[in-house]
Amino acid sequence: MTAPVLVIGATGRHGGTGTTVVKRLVADGHPVRALVHTDDERASRLRRLGATTVTGDLHDRASLVAAVRDVRAVYFTYPIGAGIVSAAANLSSALLAASPDAHLVVMSMAVSAVDSPSKLGQGQAVAEEVFGWAGLSPTVLRFGALFHQNLLLLHGATIREKGLIANSFGDGPAPWIGGDDAAEIAVAHLLGPPPKSTSISYPPPTEVITHRDVAHLIAAETGRPVRYEPISAGQWRRNLVAATEADPTGPINRAMAQHISTVGAALSQRTEPLVTPDPQALAAILGREPVRLVDFIRNNLAHFVASTAVTGS
Repeated sequence: MTAPVLVIGATGRHGGTGTTVVKRLVADGHPVRALVHTDDERASRLRRLGATTVTGDLHDRASLVAAVRDVRAVYFTYPIGAGIVSAAANLSSALLAASPDAHLVVMSMAVSAVDSPSKLGQGQAVAEEVFGWAGLSPTVLRFGALFHQNLLLLHGATIREKGLIANSFGDGPAPWIGGDDAAEIAVAHLLGPPPKSTSISYPPPTEVITHRDVAHLIAAETGRPVRYEPISAGQWRRNLVAATEADPTGPINRAMAQHISTVGAALSQRTEPLVTPDPQALAAILGREPVRLVDFIRNNLAHFVASTAVTGS
């Protein structure tokens, strides 16, 4: 139990599961080593939480050797962006050389498949195959839900500025789960025994709420009009690409634009979610009730209203 757990993606901005994994492990008394790309303020914040940090790059195998040495478990989450297959290959090679028995827990998505309409879903599936081919027997958690945090990531600006959510989900069944809840499920697996062979599971969403009803929820909680507008996958992708070009260092990128617009269009044609919600099963894992989307909205209310509404100026 004195060997550390390596957390990859501890400074991530898409759902923030890595940071939550660090917090939970440290709070429970487990030593944590976090892989960081740059020793910046985000790395300093992780050290203040109680983790040690090591600088490395998933696309540079040599830089991973120190990170994976003598670890007992590894949490792997990759940004919603291109490059996961190369990252998986480098991590697999380094783990085989330094810590082949470490329990690898992979944050994945329900659309992970080699024939997925999402390019990122295809890449995720191949990365999982790489881990399996390497004999690492990973635990793969294919979450079939949108993280609450991505509501702000994808629509926060238009909600604040225009009272608008526009995407390609239409009135299809949108499944939701809190990023923190997903992270705690990952922690439960990290602290559990590793499987004898690759284990793939589909943790359930907390609930299903269409984006039209999400707009109604936000309007009710903020006291200002918020509407939903269905648009084509192509239009939403162009909107997201425009956001990427306006802020090249921001969290939205071209690969994400293709991924989420395509997934949205696919779900718009469904009458049931890919994975059935089961809040009771989540509560059994978490030891508490899962966070609902309305709770997330209430806890982050200032991020859903324009600054003038917050300051009164």
